[in-house]
Parts: sequence; C-alpha cells; structure tokens
Amino acid sequence: MKHEGLIFNIQRFSLHDGPGIRTTVFMKGCPLNCQWCSNPESQYFFPNLMVRDINCQGCGKCLSVCPRGAITFTAVKGRQIDWAACDHCLKCADACAYQSITVSGRYMKLEDVYNEVLKDKIYYKNSAGGITVSGGEPLCQSEFVACLLQQCRQAGLHTALDTTGHAPWERMREVLKYTDLVLFDIKHLDPGQHKSKTGVDSRLIMENLIKTAGLTRVWLRVPLIPGFNDSEAHIKNIALLGVRIQAVKVSLLPYHEGGKPKCAQMGKEYNLTGTVPPGEEQINKLKSIIEIAGLKVSVGS
Repeated sequence: MKHEGLIFNIQRFSLHDGPGIRTTVFMKGCPLNCQWCSNPESQYFFPNLMVRDINCQGCGKCLSVCPRGAITFTAVKGRQIDWAACDHCLKCADACAYQSITVSGRYMKLEDVYNEVLKDKIYYKNSAGGITVSGGEPLCQSEFVACLLQQCRQAGLHTALDTTGHAPWERMREVLKYTDLVLFDIKHLDPGQHKSKTGVDSRLIMENLIKTAGLTRVWLRVPLIPGFNDSEAHIKNIALLGVRIQAVKVSLLPYHEGGKPKCAQMGKEYNLTGTVPPGEEQINKLKSIIEIAGLKVSVGS
C-alpha cells in the first residue's frame, strides 16, 4: 500500500470536476506537456518553485542561501533567477518571509488526504457529489490513488478520476476498481496532431478509453484549442466516439490563458501567446454537433 502522495492542491467545494459538490485532489506529475495547460506546475514530478516578483522586498535572504548561485540582484532588474542553474532545493522558499518564492507540491500521508476529503461528507450526500482525483496525471501515482479511492468508496463516497488516459493499462485497471466515473480528457484523435501539442501521441490513450468504457461510466472532456482541435469535423468525430462508448456526457472546455502567468512564475515558456479563445457562436455550433449525435453536452465544466 502506498501511504504517501505528492499533491499540489486540494480544492473543496468544487463544482466543475464531476457531479454535485466535490473535493478535488490534484496529484502532481504528468507525462504530457500540453501547451495550453492551466496548471503547468502539475507537470513536474517534484515540488517546484513558484516566484511572485511583486511580493519581493529585496531583502536578499534567498540569494544568501542559494547553494547554486542561481539568484542575483541588480538595481535595474531586481531579483533574477537562473532557472537552468536552479535545482529546486527549496532553500530560497524556506528563507523567504514574504511569499515571493513559494513551493508547489507537498508530500501528504494517505490518512491526511482522506480526512481532508471527509470534512465535507454531508455536502456530498446532499448534492450527489464526492471525491475527484485529478492532476497532473493521477495514474502516475496509481497505487496511492487506488488506496485513496478505495477508502473513500468504503466510506460511501462517489468516486471520480480525471485522467489523460496516458498510462499503462495495468495501473489504470487497478484504479478503476474503485472508480464510479471517469472524466476522460480527449485532446485530439489524430496521434500526430496530439503529439504536436502534448508531447505524446494518442494511441495508448484511445486504447485505454475503449477499455475503460467497458468497465465504468465515462464523461469525455475536450479542451477547445483554436486551430488545433476545434474544427466541426473533429468535434463530429469526437461525438461519434462518444456515442460508440456510450459516454454519459461531453464537456467542451474553451481555451483560456490561465496557465500563462504560472509559466512566468516558473521560468517556463508559454507557447500559445496570442491565441484567441473561441467565440460564443463557434462554441454553440460545436455544442450543437454533439447534441445532434444524441449526447448530453456542457460548456466549461
């Protein structure tokens, strides 16, 4: 049994990660590198630094404790971090008293996460909600996730998994034993196109989707990225896929730049600057295509 997991957020009273009021546990680490990722800090498999220059008071404590010499100060530019030299030892975050350098991700015991989830059990009961484990990619910590969902189900909670589907089937099958609903992300059906924006192709994902649909309820989630996967033809094919696997719902998640400021805080390049979110007319047109196929569809959740 895996008793400890690396988590970057636990969000209570979540309304967008499955039915009812839920607590979403965000696991850290992801094999994909989606260019539009709204939580780019979730991609790292270790606790990483997040820098907010606006909070910096120029005290210099971070500079004095950095063993790599990765932090410098100048009168013109203020504090600068050489991200190539930084090894995320986290000493600078420990030294910062102003929340200008913080850490994303912490190791938590299974019991502590479980107890946090149980705090809102009454709300789950009254709203038909429960727990959702998301990421990052939760299947990268499949043993911990399986144990957590098993305990939650034994406590009478509805359990959901939000996944990219990119993991060995053996890991996924073990987690699905304790999963009532899978929120399955579909970025692009074409393997090459999928790889161009995420770093991996979609073949394993599609294989796991078909297998998953044979075991539990599936809710497809599609991030709408202009010029990448938002054509009418592509959405029609996703709708046909949803019909084939008897998806309970399809969610369209319009592109936004929520990940852009986070990338800046991590010294990471944001590759979709200038991308314009899809307009209401376009979204409604794509929504209609899915509805015509006979599937339930929502926008933004």
